[in-house]
Amino acid sequence: MTDRDSNEPDPQGAIKDPDEWVTGDEPPTAAQVSYLATLAREAGEDPPAGLTKAAASKRIDELQAETGRGQ
Repeated sequence: MTDRDSNEPDPQGAIKDPDEWVTGDEPPTAAQVSYLATLAREAGEDPPAGLTKAAASKRIDELQAETGRGQ
């Protein structure tokens, strides 16, 4: 056994780089598309099209930084 409570999330394995996602080449989820549209509108941009799930995640991170959301 470890000292960690088994109900606690693993802080080292919880977040993966989108480039390492098994499903990263799939189309973005509906939630990603919707959130990208919201962020793009707030940033004064057109919503991006033709992104993969991984690329959408990266663009969300960029737009969150640009708009001040997600801080």
